[in-house]
Amino acid sequence: MKVIEIMDTTLRDGEQMQGVSYAPEEKLSIAQILLTEVKVDRLEVTSAKASVGEKEATTLITKWASEVGLLNRLEILTFVDKDKSIEWAKSVGIKRINLLTKGSQKHCEEQLKKSQDQHLFDIEETINYAIKNGIEVNVYLEDFSNGIKNSPDYVYKMIDRLKTMNIKRIMLPDTLGILNPFDTFDYLSKIVQTYPEVHFDFHPHNDYGLGVANILASAKAGVRGVHCTVNGLGERAGNPSLDEVAVGLKDFLNIRTNIDEKKLYKISKIVETFSGQRMATNKPIFGSNVFIQTAGIHADGDKKGNLYSNNLIPERFGRLREYALGKLSGRANLEINLKKLGIDLDEGQEKILLDKIVELGDKKKSITIEDLPYLVSDFFESRKEMPFKLINCVINSSYNLKPFAAIKCSYNGEDIEAYDYGDGGYDAFIRALKQILNKFRIKIPKLVDYVVTIPPGGKTDALVQTTIYWETKEGEKPLITRGLNSDQIMAAIEATVKLVNEIIEKNSSK
Repeated sequence: MKVIEIMDTTLRDGEQMQGVSYAPEEKLSIAQILLTEVKVDRLEVTSAKASVGEKEATTLITKWASEVGLLNRLEILTFVDKDKSIEWAKSVGIKRINLLTKGSQKHCEEQLKKSQDQHLFDIEETINYAIKNGIEVNVYLEDFSNGIKNSPDYVYKMIDRLKTMNIKRIMLPDTLGILNPFDTFDYLSKIVQTYPEVHFDFHPHNDYGLGVANILASAKAGVRGVHCTVNGLGERAGNPSLDEVAVGLKDFLNIRTNIDEKKLYKISKIVETFSGQRMATNKPIFGSNVFIQTAGIHADGDKKGNLYSNNLIPERFGRLREYALGKLSGRANLEINLKKLGIDLDEGQEKILLDKIVELGDKKKSITIEDLPYLVSDFFESRKEMPFKLINCVINSSYNLKPFAAIKCSYNGEDIEAYDYGDGGYDAFIRALKQILNKFRIKIPKLVDYVVTIPPGGKTDALVQTTIYWETKEGEKPLITRGLNSDQIMAAIEATVKLVNEIIEKNSSK
């Protein structure tokens, strides 16, 4: 099985993403996990002469890496400036540099205002100074993709000269993300075949969303190393994502890397936290939705034989598959989730519960597995028709104004409206409700306790279960009613309406 090097540049190229900046301690933590747990082969940690903070961070990383024998896996970006970048590298303890040279004639002549020969002279001078100071050199051919398209003779002359110098790798960046997989394969195949003894890396960008595809094409063409970042961070549209690269190389090309797949999710979440850049929910592999089956037919197929699974099984990455509950759910979705919770319902009860889930889904309510126990307890405490009904209810709570409730209820074939003010929305409801109940000589007991429970990890629209304890005769257990709603006050109101019906039932049985 072919092996390919993975160079991670989250801490250098990834930090060029707008709004991303790591503290020194954060950079150290990311570096430690990438090298010792994820096991990337090389780590590009910064650009020379960047800032005082970068110098502090890089020194922290190199000090730690020296202590654990990993210093030879660290790299920094440097520039063709003879001794300045090299001296900076020495000051932070770095032993390998990635020298940024011009990979296109246009960049060389228009940005540097130099001929190719003049640029090559400066490059060699800088490389010799690095070697003299005990620092290993890799070389970037910046804007290589435009160079190979528009000035191929310039690119080949660069490689011809560079391979005579004391360098380890020639790194070919698609700096502006302009390549597609077909061109990538054609250009790199020719280069690799022309210089089979040279170690080439490929460094793509994701402007067209083709970064990972271009890496696969480059690997098929024969490059020995590829570059990526955690979560695809990077300038503009970013870089190929480390997890997608490692998985793609293995699954599609049977190319081995040293990456520990089960540690990828951990570093992904840490970088997400430190960078402040949240992953899209549908990002491949680690988006929050990618291992959630929504359609009922998919859940049914998985239940009958994993018919809707592929090689990206969640357990491969230390995750679990989930089955969404909502308007597209089928019985299989519900049964799988009930089984996980150890809840047994008969066929009729399952249908009632599923109908309610679909109804909530139509109202754009998000139902999670954590909501299910609440739904079950709410809908199966009592399924009989309730004689006292709440038809309409408006609660108005305002700043510096007294809360107000207007309600309409139905009992004994009569619809009655009432309104009142209170010290809170629920208190206003109770006051209005008592006006209606007084007409029927129904008294509700004193509220003893009021407990609101939200599912763990619940969102703002999560279902809320409100449990209310009502006063009973001395020595008797409190009467308990529950309500379930995504609105906390409405959940309490549902629990109160249940109480009224229990009182009516109790009175009618006497």
